[in-house]
Amino acid sequence: MENYKYCVDINQYKRFKTREVKIGNIPVGGNNPIRLQSMTTTNTLDTQASVEQCIRIFDAGADYVRLTAQSTRHADNLANIKKDLVEKGYSNPIIADIHFNPKVAEVAADLVEKVRVNPGNFVDRKNGKEIETEEEYQEGLNKIEEQFTRLIDICKKNSTAIRIGCNHGSLSSRIVNKYGDTVEGMAQSVLEFLRIARKNNFHEIVISLKASNTRVMVYAYRLLMNKMIAEEMNYPLHLGVTEAGDGEDGRIKSAIGIGTLLADGIGDTVRVSLTEDPEFEIPVAKKIVSCFSNLDNHDTIYGTQNLIKHPYDYAKRETFNTAKIGSEKSAVVIADLSANISIVDADIINLGFKLNDKEDWDPSDNSPDYIFIGEAMVSTDTTHGLKFIAPASEWEDKINMYPLFPDIQNYIEHPLSSKMNFISVKNEQTVFENLLKIKNDDSVVLMLESDNKNVVADQRAFMQHLLKNNLKFPVVLRRNYQEPDFEQFQIKSACDTGALLIDGYIDGIMLNNSAEKNCMKIVNTSFGILQASRTRMTKTEYISCPSCGRTLFEIQKVTEKIKKRTGHLKGLKIAVMGCIVNGPGEMADADYGYVGAGAGKVSLYKGKEVVKKNIASENALDDLVQLIKNKGDWKEPV
Repeated sequence: MENYKYCVDINQYKRFKTREVKIGNIPVGGNNPIRLQSMTTTNTLDTQASVEQCIRIFDAGADYVRLTAQSTRHADNLANIKKDLVEKGYSNPIIADIHFNPKVAEVAADLVEKVRVNPGNFVDRKNGKEIETEEEYQEGLNKIEEQFTRLIDICKKNSTAIRIGCNHGSLSSRIVNKYGDTVEGMAQSVLEFLRIARKNNFHEIVISLKASNTRVMVYAYRLLMNKMIAEEMNYPLHLGVTEAGDGEDGRIKSAIGIGTLLADGIGDTVRVSLTEDPEFEIPVAKKIVSCFSNLDNHDTIYGTQNLIKHPYDYAKRETFNTAKIGSEKSAVVIADLSANISIVDADIINLGFKLNDKEDWDPSDNSPDYIFIGEAMVSTDTTHGLKFIAPASEWEDKINMYPLFPDIQNYIEHPLSSKMNFISVKNEQTVFENLLKIKNDDSVVLMLESDNKNVVADQRAFMQHLLKNNLKFPVVLRRNYQEPDFEQFQIKSACDTGALLIDGYIDGIMLNNSAEKNCMKIVNTSFGILQASRTRMTKTEYISCPSCGRTLFEIQKVTEKIKKRTGHLKGLKIAVMGCIVNGPGEMADADYGYVGAGAGKVSLYKGKEVVKKNIASENALDDLVQLIKNKGDWKEPV
């Protein structure tokens, strides 16, 4: 079986050692802690509003704040914003966010501590032009070098850092023509700029490769890390899932993307992009980062030396199909009711089950696939067709139950398969010795647990052993928490399970939080994790940007209105974008797009294609609904 190179030790947590980059008085990378940042939503020409929002962000715990600069006027006003902040006692660095206009970047580099440029539109554009020859490709690269070198010279004089901030949604046509709209294209787009900077002996650089798709985002960072190492580069990385959305979905999506990389020891600064006021992003970022503190001295992991499964694109691990778990089936959600002393009809109904008289039950979209009751007594009427997971000591008295056998091999007949056996396992050598004895038994489902505080590495090591020994048992992750802060539970569980879902290792999750008595909330989080990792779609997916000074409408209010009208369209992906910087590109992954096109104007997209341009914003939502209907994707709410 082939082994793959990886940028980190898969069995030992250790932050990848990057070079230190000076950003004003708060350096990033090296031995510095992971830095936190956000971005203003104000008009950068409005000095007072921008200063007030910067202060709220800093007071929330941010190290840096980024502001958009669309023109030289906006860039010039950064000096006034910086001056007012200093006078109010805030010396934190501010960062200028630049798209499309290198001249604006040059102005900003004279005034602020860091400038972000997008390699996809700094000189290149997404213009649809076909690049047919190597000479044409090189000609475009020469133009970039000429322009980027001028910016580097200014940054050298002013001790200004640069972030090379690639977005999946804004790769240039030159890059896409050669590499496709891929993670390879993202990595190569950044590497072109890095090589120019190194040629000019400029190293005050931070890198990002963001996407709204968590898989794309994770694979792009991993791939670039390996390519940087091959070229002896070690620049700090800025992590973020762009257009993550709001509420629970935005938090889970951010935790999965950012957390998967932090678990690998990748990342030096974090921005959580929520469609909410920017100061609310910082507490979420803190919670994500806290999940990976104090991991350096974790217990030894029983692991292999090499990564066996490809880390740069998605491929689901091949398994048996055991009672509709594993193989090509969608990942399952198991509700854990084992903490209950007794379970009654209300507990089950609250989980969203549709009770019926069929042999098989029919869960609704947000209800769990199975229920684990542990040692609890069941007082519900099981003739409705509900089936439960229970310990071996319980199943004999109850016909319609799925068993959980923690430590032994034991089999029973049940409706969905000739036999089925849940076996609780941990990443230990003796476990594999026993599993090898039943290697060809297609009735086994493994319930994977871990006591190691470096849970992601421990679980991944277990999966490497399965792959190495060609053991095809489906695997369900079981995680138990004691988090009175439910948001912390959402983030922690997403960080712990998302990484293995992103890589296609596992076939289901079973979460429990002893501090939360509402099991349905936990089930909703479970489905949110599957959706954010692109493993199973059970609701409408919203790709909504966090807003900034370029946003042309009140994106929070508009997003909420769109959700109310379209929230029943299971599996449909709808993008809500404030402007065109990333809009059309990020919407390549969406079915429909709603994009700010000017003051009071909106353009609507179907996939990558614009369908209606510059329509009045007051009509845009109705037109979006009509567009979905015209394309045959509308369903009336139940």
